[in-house]
Amino acid sequence: MSNQRKPTLIDIARESGASLATVSRALAQPELVKADTLERIRSVAKRLGYVPNRKARALASGQSHTIGVVVPTLHSPIFSACLQDMQRSFAAAGYQLLIASHEYDMANEAAALTQLLSHGVDGLIVVGAARPPATWEMIEGAGIPLVQIWEGQAHLDCVRVDNHRAGFLVAQHLLDLGHRHIGVICGHLKNNDRQSARLDGIRAALAQTGLSLVRSQISEQPVSIGAGRTGCTTLLQLVPRLTAIIGTADLLAIGAMVEAQGRGFVIPADLSIAGIDNVDFAAHLAPSLSTVDIPAEAIGTEAAALMLLRLSPPGTGTVETRELPISLVTRHSTGPCMP
Repeated sequence: MSNQRKPTLIDIARESGASLATVSRALAQPELVKADTLERIRSVAKRLGYVPNRKARALASGQSHTIGVVVPTLHSPIFSACLQDMQRSFAAAGYQLLIASHEYDMANEAAALTQLLSHGVDGLIVVGAARPPATWEMIEGAGIPLVQIWEGQAHLDCVRVDNHRAGFLVAQHLLDLGHRHIGVICGHLKNNDRQSARLDGIRAALAQTGLSLVRSQISEQPVSIGAGRTGCTTLLQLVPRLTAIIGTADLLAIGAMVEAQGRGFVIPADLSIAGIDNVDFAAHLAPSLSTVDIPAEAIGTEAAALMLLRLSPPGTGTVETRELPISLVTRHSTGPCMP
């Protein structure tokens, strides 16, 4: 064969001794082809370097075998873990992810969704429900399956966790340790229903003890370690007799810990710090971080399973909300409030 020409189905048929129809069926619907024939055709296709023409396949089948996913950021270990397991599940079913991020900018999200829809994705996965009505109109008007993750609207498929309870659990943990002067470093709240729910959960736990969370006890920051350091500095300046800090994402809590330790605080003797997410390295810090476990990998796996269910014939069914369990993970960054 000439190196100037891409191998075709005809080439594979000639080399494998199978009919053109059998080769086409083997590559498009392998379950309909005998195992030995399928193996022979795949072996020849691999040797020739054959790459399927997805555009042609999409035109013939009406499906692109791609799924569009839009997440707030690719810098987050939580979203990365979710996407990794999601990709693994879709790949096993013959689908490819097209991933975009919007950096918490709703105009960027709308643009990303427009691009994904123009590529003919078979389904969409989005994070949360907080977005402008015009964006929702575009999503629902596309007429393709949609799965929301982390949070979502009740009338649409969703794989979620109880973010309100996550905030409640971490606050209650500190209250049980005797802490009453608590500061919170949270992500930006605008168009972020996950962070808002976690903050509301913290407020609810404090309210049960007769405490409130005033504005000076909250430092709203981008979700990063550096921003956690900034938030810690702010809280130390504004909250009298501060004994504990909650980061509504582990990255914020870790940044707070780095800043506090740099200022000479002993964690947790001088200052208890806790997070939410349970990122992989939270257990390996010194001291290890108390946090709430959010099963990011399972969210990715369940979202893929729900999407594949919607894409399978007949592709209908009642709306599902799959809520995954969360749990408090107590480690060494929190301790009793010292008088």
